[in-house]
Amino acid sequence: MRIVLLLCVLATLVAIVTAWTKEDHEIFDLVSAVEASEGKGTTFYSWLGVRSTASTGEISKAYRKKSITLHPDKNPGVKGAHERFARLGVVATILRDPEGRKRYDFFYKNGVPKWRGTGYYYSRFRPGLGTVLIFLVLLTSVLQYVVQSINYKRDLARIETIVGLARSAAWGSKLTPLEGQKKVKVNLGGGLRVDEDGNVVSGKMVDMAVEGPNVYIVDSDNILLPVNADSATPPSIKRTWFVALVLALYVKVARRTDHQSNGEDALGDSEEADDASASETPRSGTTTPKEAGMSQVKASRVPTTMAGGRRRKVVRKR
Repeated sequence: MRIVLLLCVLATLVAIVTAWTKEDHEIFDLVSAVEASEGKGTTFYSWLGVRSTASTGEISKAYRKKSITLHPDKNPGVKGAHERFARLGVVATILRDPEGRKRYDFFYKNGVPKWRGTGYYYSRFRPGLGTVLIFLVLLTSVLQYVVQSINYKRDLARIETIVGLARSAAWGSKLTPLEGQKKVKVNLGGGLRVDEDGNVVSGKMVDMAVEGPNVYIVDSDNILLPVNADSATPPSIKRTWFVALVLALYVKVARRTDHQSNGEDALGDSEEADDASASETPRSGTTTPKEAGMSQVKASRVPTTMAGGRRRKVVRKR
């Protein structure tokens, strides 16, 4: 379970990193266009003729100088002059904007995605956070299901081996079935141990019982635990982490809803009981037989206190 949680955290971090924004997409396309027109390896800084540490003023000065050279009026009849001039303006705008320059510097130092190509793939599928999260949930769930399947096959093979060892110990090497139940000790492998005679033997000895085709493990309370294919846990989509989480949340919400509805029903019943008891309470001015009997008992009592309100202690004269 901890491994699954760790994978989920890493998947979330990867999703946040790989979910490019619209601005990133524009930078990718612009980088591809600049390299296509000015030569491979041309960067925004090298095209303007400034260093990557140049100030905003230096970038503006270099842009004005470069724009005069690339202005369409200075290049009549040159193919693509208008596009190059417009592209230069976009490059200068990105580098003069602090946020835009920060984004470009990240890709300038770390490189842009290798698969960008002509931008065809990226223009039609830009993985967002939701898309990446769904993909990672499906991927981790499928991997967990595959692991469950591998463990299930391994457990079946282990059970078959244990059953074979128990039958061999009970029926002999020829595996001739015997009538009745026979208890045996089966060596299931493991480290060294000392047997009842003090001899060192290898393996872990387990008490087992064979009765017909059925094989059992005998626990400390002499309870027979069947050993068969039902002992292995088959793979299930419900036991993958995401489906299990959804089901657990659903059960929790359902229980809370039932608890609230039961509380409201109990409150209604208590209110009805209070109304019924209030209707049976006698009105003021009337006396019930029980109260009349109690008043007679009180009237028949004889005061036990002496005059003065307190019982005094008798002092004997000497």
